[in-house]
Amino acid sequence: MGKVTGFLEFERLEEGYKPVEERVKHYKEFVIGLDDKQAGVQAARCMDCGTPFCNSGCPVNNIIPDFNDLVYHQDWKNAITVLHSTNNFPEFTGRICPAPCEAACTLNVNDEAVGIKSIEHAIIDRAWAEGWVAAQPPKHKTGKKVAVVGAGPAGMAAAQQLARVGHDVTLFEKNDRVGGLLRYGIPDFKMEKSHIDRRVEQMKAEGVTFRLGVVVGAAKDPLGKGSKVTNWAKETVTPEQLQAEFDAVLLTGGAEQSRDLPVPGRELDGVHYAMEFLPQQNKVNAGDKVKGQLRADGKHVIVIGGGDTGSDCVGTSNRHGAVSVTQFELLPQPPVEENRPMTWPYWPIKLRTSSSHEEGCEREFAISTKELIGEKGKVTGLKTVRVEWKDGKMVEVAGSEQTLKADLVLLAMGFVSPVAAVLDAFGVEKDGRGNAKATTEFTGGYATNVPKVFAAGDIRRGQSLVVWAIREGRQAARAVDEFLMGFSDLPR
Repeated sequence: MGKVTGFLEFERLEEGYKPVEERVKHYKEFVIGLDDKQAGVQAARCMDCGTPFCNSGCPVNNIIPDFNDLVYHQDWKNAITVLHSTNNFPEFTGRICPAPCEAACTLNVNDEAVGIKSIEHAIIDRAWAEGWVAAQPPKHKTGKKVAVVGAGPAGMAAAQQLARVGHDVTLFEKNDRVGGLLRYGIPDFKMEKSHIDRRVEQMKAEGVTFRLGVVVGAAKDPLGKGSKVTNWAKETVTPEQLQAEFDAVLLTGGAEQSRDLPVPGRELDGVHYAMEFLPQQNKVNAGDKVKGQLRADGKHVIVIGGGDTGSDCVGTSNRHGAVSVTQFELLPQPPVEENRPMTWPYWPIKLRTSSSHEEGCEREFAISTKELIGEKGKVTGLKTVRVEWKDGKMVEVAGSEQTLKADLVLLAMGFVSPVAAVLDAFGVEKDGRGNAKATTEFTGGYATNVPKVFAAGDIRRGQSLVVWAIREGRQAARAVDEFLMGFSDLPR
């Protein structure tokens, strides 16, 4: 390593944020990244630990000690080469990945982990600024045609990998823009969409064809169960058409079936899935007009669900000008600090406070919604009860019932499965959770029961992280390439 004693000399340095009162007035990114010197000092903390658990903690297996060493020596051009060797889109993960690599960092056993995510962020931003991110068109064409269905991070990664080895790749997307949940789920203040747009331009230069506004199958209801979200698709393509025209089909859609809240009053106006609320603001930010946009202006907002999607609803509601924002979590409040000897190098359960929480939010733990109440068909509040866990079971706390005011209730309790229409249309066998059934074995991985049809990303593994989607997209690309050519030089 560049500085063997660096972890003894330097403390962890976090990326900064612009002031709350400034950033809630807009939807732009507000993270203040590390400068070159700061990134070099942070990289110097990377230990010569012998067994870098960060590599296996990272789903795409980033070669973290190597790019840390290069940043320490200010060799930024080789650093981006190393980073791109495992990750097609580090500008995505450097902004929104929760960084399981840092949880696995050897230094994290008894100290603060190396700021790997902030270093990754610095590398890719420097690379774009210097013009080092260029198209990599194939030297030879194979004559094989591949359809990738779903232009989220899994589909983008797979399409890019397949195009680079010479296949003719067409990426189908039901929405009007590329990106999946990156585009219409992640708020712009966490990741501006220009990062997606310039990757799309790179992929076009590499030979990828994009067909937007196209539904494959018959998914008329994007979120299922009568959601009010707009379906932007203008064209329908049948599985039979794809199977006739292409040599292989890779399904990379998301796990879009939102978990519902089956309580009295669910039908009231003002109760919406998070994925009805968040995409509309992203479209407005992109310059589109959204008739009847769901907004939190002047409202008491309750977000049900304590995860990242719920946090995104909090940040968006504050930018709308909500009177109050409260976020519910069914589970008890986790400890502020994890028990490292018990959890390292695995992802720990601990209290995580997001930048959106810091902008203004009441957080309620161990609370359950019993009923949604309203007047004249509109939600006005919730009846709740406190819960506790005994012998692995959730029980209500007697006498803890309470009624809270709410003008807007956002359901952000995660996603249970892909919308079944696409899988059913292809006849793909599903697992017990409703996901596409396909293994990740080295040989024949990601193949479904339907000949020449593969599946990867959330449609196969269920709700997960962007970094897992990129990993599965890359691995599935190798599997498809091997299926088409009998071998593959793509990394697994």
